[in-house]
Amino acid sequence: GLCIVQLGGEENGAIVAYNLDTGEEKWRWTGDGSAYSSPVLCTLDGTRMIVAMTARKLVGVRLTDGKPLWETPFVPQQRAYNAATPIVDSDTVYFAGAGRGTKAIKIEKSGDGFSVKELWTNPDCSVQFNTPVLKGGKLYGIAQNGSIFCVDAKEGKTLWTAQFGGRDFGSVVDAGNVLFAITPQSELTAFEPSDREYKKLASYKVAQTDVYAHPVIVGNSLFIKDQDSIALWTIE
Repeated sequence: GLCIVQLGGEENGAIVAYNLDTGEEKWRWTGDGSAYSSPVLCTLDGTRMIVAMTARKLVGVRLTDGKPLWETPFVPQQRAYNAATPIVDSDTVYFAGAGRGTKAIKIEKSGDGFSVKELWTNPDCSVQFNTPVLKGGKLYGIAQNGSIFCVDAKEGKTLWTAQFGGRDFGSVVDAGNVLFAITPQSELTAFEPSDREYKKLASYKVAQTDVYAHPVIVGNSLFIKDQDSIALWTIE
């Protein structure tokens, strides 16, 4: 019965919960400002919580009242900012940012709260504007140098990288048997989820202007938003 949003900016942001029926504010967490990430709802050790990337941290707050449960610093470097949405898989959280690589932490129950244990850091696969996809124990994403990568989610080792031409604005989406990746130049590529190599299956030009929005898959329909319009493609 709540709508959870991150509002404001880096210096005056907050995580806010609104009552869906009335629109009234139920609670507000102001422990750090907001960046460009999205909050994630999850349950860890029986506690429902919001995991969120803020301007300078990764935090967990309790869903019912916004009480802070745990946090770990993740301070941007130079002109970078936190934009990737954290990925929660059971008690493990994966997160990434420009110039700081991709990281994994374990959230453990500690008294009335929780503690954070770092599992690994991969300094070679940093992302800025896209959120990696977790599939089959692997993380697939587009690095800030424009390459596409696959990282072992358990060990944090880079399994492969390949030139992609997406700069750091591209997106990767899970389409079941295949993964789709799109570049700002509106090139949509289907590739095989594999830990051995980047295996490109097909490529399509899906717009006439640049694409920065995340593609949306619904069944066998694929929605692409470019600078001027929204297009519907069918996956066969």
